[in-house]
Amino acid sequence: QVQLVESGGGSVQPGGSLRLSCAASQSIRSIPTMGWYRQAPGKQRELVAGITSGGSTNYADSVKGRFTISRDNAKNTVYLQMNSLKPEDTAVYYCNAGVSLTVYWGQGTQVTVSS
Repeated sequence: QVQLVESGGGSVQPGGSLRLSCAASQSIRSIPTMGWYRQAPGKQRELVAGITSGGSTNYADSVKGRFTISRDNAKNTVYLQMNSLKPEDTAVYYCNAGVSLTVYWGQGTQVTVSS
């Protein structure tokens, strides 16, 4: 079983930046896919960014060019650098890991973008 703990959320003004961290309870070196999802009030959870064990990344169109996902295998941590934040980025952000046929989720961290 993999435990995921997110941190780094908070409140920021439009145009600001935040970096989210997702610390895993075990080595992430062999975890095929990890990602960040978000869920805004009244909306479905959506994929924000994903990264494979080989370092390949994918992003939602709405965040391309603004967000960057990365992984540090030595620290068992996945990051989401968020720049040029917009009010529509306000949501709870969840870390996700796919291992075999099981999907693990963190508890989420709130990101609020408001002036």
